[in-house]
Amino acid sequence: MTASHVLSASTPAREPDSGGDTLAASAQHAGKIYGTGETAVTALDDVTLELPAGHFTAIMGPSGSGKSTLMHCLAGLDTLTTGKVLIGATDLATLSDRERTILRRDRLGFVFQSFNLLPMLTAEENITLPADLAGRTPDPGWLETVVAELNIGDRLRHRPSELSGGQQQRVAVGRALISKPEVVFADEPTGALDSKAGTELLQFLRSVVDDLGQTVVMVTHDPGAAAYADRVVFLADGAIVEELVGPTKEGVLEIMGRLGG
Repeated sequence: MTASHVLSASTPAREPDSGGDTLAASAQHAGKIYGTGETAVTALDDVTLELPAGHFTAIMGPSGSGKSTLMHCLAGLDTLTTGKVLIGATDLATLSDRERTILRRDRLGFVFQSFNLLPMLTAEENITLPADLAGRTPDPGWLETVVAELNIGDRLRHRPSELSGGQQQRVAVGRALISKPEVVFADEPTGALDSKAGTELLQFLRSVVDDLGQTVVMVTHDPGAAAYADRVVFLADGAIVEELVGPTKEGVLEIMGRLGG
């Protein structure tokens, strides 16, 4: 693996702390093969990746590089063919389907390109939905903190149809955060947003790492979005081929150009 380091005072990300980081999640010699025989396709090829708690990691790569497959396996939405994925110290392979569902509900948060909000619920009801499904009352102090961080306090009683795209995505981020997850997985979260709303969302994701201590893992194709992360991991042909710490948009573009992305 080649490690590149591009640091800039203008970079919106912070430098990760060195050494002694607790791992929020990790993949160890992860392999994923779809199909069998002559039709087999290797989506992940011996990937080992550590995701420190309290850091923002972006995953990038050309189309078909395996970045979405890696995130889905890390999040327990798909299973590996070989190797293992750990959330904290929990090996996902040791869990039943029901246990994985509970782990995703209680210990992980998800933000997707499509907002996936329930239209009949208010913004606040959408945010608290994971806690409601678990039969728990959301921590009111944490709910207040999340709402304030996302600047949606005046929209809580509105339904999704009454919100802008950016506001809907902020509600989706709030829903991802309400359970105080160990990791928030974001899959192309700015893909359905205009430039202004996308920038605001990335600033919010940055702030939940810096201000709330959350761990964010984001798959993106956008070099500008990746520059908000602490580190960018680049995949090609199912393998990690490069990393960039303290990324800038220009640094990400340079590596993606070499990878053909």
